[in-house]
Amino acid sequence: MDRALLADFLRSRREALQPEDVGLPRGPRRRTGGLRREEVAALAGMSADYYGRIEQQRGPMPSEQMLGALARGLQLSLSERDHLFALGGHSAPRRARGEEEVSPAMRRIADRLADTPALVMSRYGETLLQTRPAVALFGDYTRFSGFSRYLVYRWFTDPAQREIYPPEDHDLRGRVFTSDMRAAYTADPQGRAGEIVAALLAVSPEFAEVWGRHEVDINHHLDLKRYRHPELGELELYGQRLVDPDQGQELLVFSAASGTESHEKLQILTAARG
Repeated sequence: MDRALLADFLRSRREALQPEDVGLPRGPRRRTGGLRREEVAALAGMSADYYGRIEQQRGPMPSEQMLGALARGLQLSLSERDHLFALGGHSAPRRARGEEEVSPAMRRIADRLADTPALVMSRYGETLLQTRPAVALFGDYTRFSGFSRYLVYRWFTDPAQREIYPPEDHDLRGRVFTSDMRAAYTADPQGRAGEIVAALLAVSPEFAEVWGRHEVDINHHLDLKRYRHPELGELELYGQRLVDPDQGQELLVFSAASGTESHEKLQILTAARG
């Protein structure tokens, strides 16, 4: 345990957070930025005295449970959490295979997009978080389990996944999803990406054919895409990406050009489901 570095790290993370980042009111008497010690303690479920002693380098060695609570309260990324555990004298928790945590930065941004179709996806195409309008537009993508968590797997094994796109766009969408998976596979051929590819090659001749093309760069992310909604019909939407390279996650935000029929439909969708 490194008391000095642990205290400095906690202080820096506390001062980097604003009250509104964690759902707390700023209040008229707050003169400085960042969270107060007692606010961090409350978020982590510990006494203010206990947390204060850690920052003052005179507390006991925190338990793994305490460090985990601090990591959640301070909204640390997985890398920051691992660093916190190391400073506290413990091995970092093993990251669960097949599970991803939404990075705090992505979650904060998504929380501000409550009236907009947006979703956070892992590098493997697993939907980790959806806003309400995104669920209304696409359905709940977070409900799947097993290999069906991954968009590319559903595309080539579940016909229902294709219903949201016009049939004439299916070929391009399949190539796009395969190209995205190839990028993940190139970076991690023996890991999860390799498992997804192997599973698809075993069950989908169509995927095997597209995979064999070795397409690696299909410029599509900013293109105008067509989506089909069971109640509103076809919508033409732009998809804007925000990438968190450290966490390997991306935030996709969908919008329509102002004054278009698709923009009106999107407003109807948001008003009905928001």
